[in-house]
Amino acid sequence: MRHDIPGELSRLPELAYNLWWTWSPEAQELFRRLDPGLWESTDHNPIRLLAQTDRLRAAASDPGFAALYERVMRDFGAYLEGGERPFREDGSRDPVAYFSMEFGLHESLPIYSGGLGVLAGDHLKSASDLGVPLVGVGVLYAQGYFRQRLNAEGRQEEAYESFEPGLRPLRLVRNGAGEEIRVSVELPGRELRLKVWEVRVGRVRLLLLDADIPENREEDRRLTARLYGGGERVRLAQELILGVGGVRALRAAGLHPDVYHMNEGHAAFLGLERIRELVAGGRSFEEARELVAESSVFTTHTPVPAGHDRFSPELFWEFMGGWPRALGTDREGLWNLGHREEEWGPTFNMTVLALRLSRARNAVSELHGEVTRGMWGNLFSGNGSTITHITNGVHTWSWLAGELGELFDEYAGPAWRERVEDPAVWEFVREIPAGELWRVHLKLKERMLRFVEERLRAQRERAGLPPLPAFDPEALTLGFARRFATYKRATLILSDIERLKRIVHGPGRPVQFVFAGKAHPADEPGKEFIRALYRASEEEGLAGRFVILEDYDMNIARHLVQGSDVWLNNPRRPLEASGTSGQKAALNGAPNFSVLDGWWCEAYDGENGWAIGEERKYASPEEQDAADADSLYRTLEEEIVPLYYRREGSGVPEGWVAVMKRAVKTVAPAFSTQRMVREYAERLYFPRAGTSPGRSRREG
Repeated sequence: MRHDIPGELSRLPELAYNLWWTWSPEAQELFRRLDPGLWESTDHNPIRLLAQTDRLRAAASDPGFAALYERVMRDFGAYLEGGERPFREDGSRDPVAYFSMEFGLHESLPIYSGGLGVLAGDHLKSASDLGVPLVGVGVLYAQGYFRQRLNAEGRQEEAYESFEPGLRPLRLVRNGAGEEIRVSVELPGRELRLKVWEVRVGRVRLLLLDADIPENREEDRRLTARLYGGGERVRLAQELILGVGGVRALRAAGLHPDVYHMNEGHAAFLGLERIRELVAGGRSFEEARELVAESSVFTTHTPVPAGHDRFSPELFWEFMGGWPRALGTDREGLWNLGHREEEWGPTFNMTVLALRLSRARNAVSELHGEVTRGMWGNLFSGNGSTITHITNGVHTWSWLAGELGELFDEYAGPAWRERVEDPAVWEFVREIPAGELWRVHLKLKERMLRFVEERLRAQRERAGLPPLPAFDPEALTLGFARRFATYKRATLILSDIERLKRIVHGPGRPVQFVFAGKAHPADEPGKEFIRALYRASEEEGLAGRFVILEDYDMNIARHLVQGSDVWLNNPRRPLEASGTSGQKAALNGAPNFSVLDGWWCEAYDGENGWAIGEERKYASPEEQDAADADSLYRTLEEEIVPLYYRREGSGVPEGWVAVMKRAVKTVAPAFSTQRMVREYAERLYFPRAGTSPGRSRREG
């Protein structure tokens, strides 16, 4: 950080290094006002902004900027002083350690790929808001997740950029002597050294492990280069880094959490490291295993078998050969913790390991809980345990448009902000005049369409294609943005191209679509979905009214969920564990139009959005796709389009706004991470507090 920041603005670096600003509209406006062009070109990165701007002196002498600075810093200070909630009656504040392979906190910190990471980021933010003592643990990816480019044929091309951690909102963790802390993890025939970075997320800390240091071999320095990059060997090494290295990083930072939360099976090796610590302190393997399980929480996110990491015996033992002795057991004792038979033979399954080393286990929606118990329930026969569910939510302040927040303040006062998870708080939405809500929505929609047009212009210039005509701000606009996993069926809307064209060009009732999303670099079917959408976007009759944006990230997501008229989601039921993009859209008044899967099964009431298909099983995926496609088209033609274009004498679509209001009122409280994190704390964290042996005896 530069040293010539004017004294009047001396706390700007402190603010920039705490991601509280990502959910404070005024703090973001402060950075934007400092240097608008640079703010946009740096992906809204305040560290890079402060390092490169030449406008600090001018800002310090600007009375308007100075007043905004003082107001933001006052709010920031008040937030940080909010304090933590004690876990138990004895006042202990030993934290929860929340392990995740990815964290989606903001576009300026690209260490996420999609919904799992964004959910983890929102979890940290709400823990901070609620004062739940929590520390996150993850991995710092030197090249982040890939930047996506679509060429002139619509093929996804991956580009990896240098992360430059010194120009990101994170700092190295140091010990009491000011030295960088180091931890190590054993790999086959060598030791991998790791340094540890810290991100401040309001009142919460996030530790990130990094292998890119000179002490490591060149190929080992690349182990933390890419999120979900490389083959099985890299994946296994990354999961050792997260689980084993993560526990060791906590110890090096002086932290001995009461509860350990594994967000997906990627983090399950943390259980082995904790057993190793206890055995080294004199416990037996069996006793240590039970103690670890009693103080561990595991959340599974996928009902798709291929989404659960599993390793062959040969690969597992190559990496884990020394672990049985360290755990006080034999090879069979360790293997049985994760053993699962697949069609092709025995494997070590990370989800099985996580389930066996936790006593609190949950799926992420009610339907997902049913599916998950069907997949894994046979593991628990005899011990009385099962899998519950806590439905995912979204961090209100990260996703709610500032203009809507101001409108809500006008009709509810500031009190609604104090308990957004309480349904009674949202009764005020009924009192907002339809014209007022519609006016704010149109403003957000116009901003989104300008953003989409700017991104498309640059995208097409890079591909050597001519510009498209401007979007119609009056047209019904559907948004669709997510990972392009094939079960999400991004191309379902293309099932009948001619019917789609008739919908798009309905006389006096035009419809337009905006798509965005990335496919994993190794997912060729997912990439083909992108190509299919791209080819459709170039067809006569769809060009200019059906588009796909490249380089999907949290910035694109924010614009689309805040400005779309309708949010489209059509996974193949029951493969969507929860999904959260529709929750973000509904929070902003965009009704959800979705298959009754994941969270939408619980939220849909017939008045707050629309359903695609039926809640039943089909004879084949092809039959299900055909039925859902027909339902999608019919609902658009017969319900959604007519309602959107039905105008009252005032020119406001009163019926449509009624659905918007119902969406906000029903989704905003029930599907907030404030509610979600409270549930985790009260149902899973607090009951486990005090069960960790680390409180009374620091092992290792």
